[in-house]
Amino acid sequence: MSESKQEGYKRESLGLRGNIASELDDTSSGFVSDESYELLKFFGSYQGYDRDTATPRKKQGLEKEWEFMLRLKMPAGRLTAKQYLALDKYCDARANGSLRITTRQTFQFHQILKGDLKPFIKEISAELLSTMGGCGDVVRNITACPAPIKDGLHEEMLTLALQLAKHLAPRTDAYWDMFVDGQKQNYPFNPETDSTTEDIYGDTYMPRKFKISVIDPRDNCTDALTNDLAFIADIEREKIIGYHVVIGGGMGMKHNTPATYPRLATPITYIAPQDAQAMAEAVVKLQRDYGDRENRQHARLKYVVAENGNDWVRKKLADYFEGEILPIRPLPKLSICDHMGWHSQNDGNYFLGIPIPSGRIIDIESGEYAGAKYRTGLHAVISKYQMNLTLTADQNIILTDIKASDKLTIEHILRDHGIRLNEDITHIARHFHACVSLPTCGKGLAESERVEIPLVKQLEKLFDKHGLIHEEIAIRIAGCPNGCSRPYGGEIGIVGRMPGKYLLYLGGEYNGTRLGTAAFDKVPLEQITDALDPILARFVVERSEGEKFGDFCHRIGWDDLKAQALPHLTDYKWAA
Repeated sequence: MSESKQEGYKRESLGLRGNIASELDDTSSGFVSDESYELLKFFGSYQGYDRDTATPRKKQGLEKEWEFMLRLKMPAGRLTAKQYLALDKYCDARANGSLRITTRQTFQFHQILKGDLKPFIKEISAELLSTMGGCGDVVRNITACPAPIKDGLHEEMLTLALQLAKHLAPRTDAYWDMFVDGQKQNYPFNPETDSTTEDIYGDTYMPRKFKISVIDPRDNCTDALTNDLAFIADIEREKIIGYHVVIGGGMGMKHNTPATYPRLATPITYIAPQDAQAMAEAVVKLQRDYGDRENRQHARLKYVVAENGNDWVRKKLADYFEGEILPIRPLPKLSICDHMGWHSQNDGNYFLGIPIPSGRIIDIESGEYAGAKYRTGLHAVISKYQMNLTLTADQNIILTDIKASDKLTIEHILRDHGIRLNEDITHIARHFHACVSLPTCGKGLAESERVEIPLVKQLEKLFDKHGLIHEEIAIRIAGCPNGCSRPYGGEIGIVGRMPGKYLLYLGGEYNGTRLGTAAFDKVPLEQITDALDPILARFVVERSEGEKFGDFCHRIGWDDLKAQALPHLTDYKWAA
């Protein structure tokens, strides 16, 4: 059986080392080889170049402006005030002066020069943080509820997330050798053994990335069903009595390639709480052995599940799990809480969820949010109060352990820096996600993060026109079909198709239990509101009491919506 070139790179890499060290030491050029490009992903980095300047520089006969992205491994999004302030300092010296929150509860940094990559990783390591496994064909950052609620239920889910992060961490010591001068740091999620033998992953690791989440069904803030594997707690009297195991979610696809598609995870079995680690290892091994290693576009676990069926998956899991594969139980209804605003921690203290536009912590100099100093304001508050933080899967930040007597002062500091808190923004802005895309992502086909704020403004005007400005609605934009912002699950999903044009999805379920359907194709950015206008008008008239927009679109059906929308459209086509 043939295999992709990436499989060969991994097999011959001597524990993922390859030629990374020598190539990074060579600063005569700003880029690395294809082999090192693939292996660097395991250490949290993607090589790229400035997409804005590439064409002009090519015309001038100049080399691309090569740069690197660096992503942390930070299970459940937890970090201390000291760690945050260190990262805030490093992003000036090593990156582009911003911290970017991802949809997997971690930070990534952009526009890092080749000579700064190794020193940056070493500085991050000194703060007992890591980039190992931030990207690459391994278990990525494990997500869990970011709310720092002090009760047994939340502590148990957090403990499981951290336990899985330790157990499923790569064993290779290449990270320490190449980036930290051989000095192994005492991370809380280091592998639980000193062995460098990859007994779980093997010498070629996973066929592709692998994502895990742990949730309370009443709080699906991590969008659990979009993961390869999720543990959904079965709760009685505020005690976890078991976990529903759902498998095979994933967002990525490729335009005009029907063999690739987004998929939500489906129930496979039910386990006792103490069996979660063994089940996670079993599912990882299943994907390791049966995932497609020839075609990376077809390598995620979702294809194994979809194409072989649940019964086949259950039988194969029995080969890896030392216990009975129990029948599935009915999944509980999933609900959403984004944890923005003030909330009690149940220990006498409070936490504050702060919405961050596009997840980019930066002082905004122009546009609708001009003068909002998110980076300066957060630095001021965190420096003063030294509170710990968590990051959310919605690209927002939570300040924790706040005394009641400090709440008003903290609000004043943030507002004095122009930071808009939860009550200062619409639900449209609050529930809008955007991926990074241009100019730093090599896969971006159209703008995403850089058009979020003006697009939100247009959508707010449209929703206000229809009397829907207070509507809670999940809207997500991605610059390419890889779908890092999870657009296919949004009630309105906007996916980059080509420069300036998008494929619109409608009908996803607000709580994350149904994908949308491709609706309008090749919609110019400036006409997205035109496409939605007649459907929103009909929604106002025909919705059932309390019905969400995504549920309405799904109920009415695509043929009916198409008949009404097409006469209104001239420049693009219905996609379904």
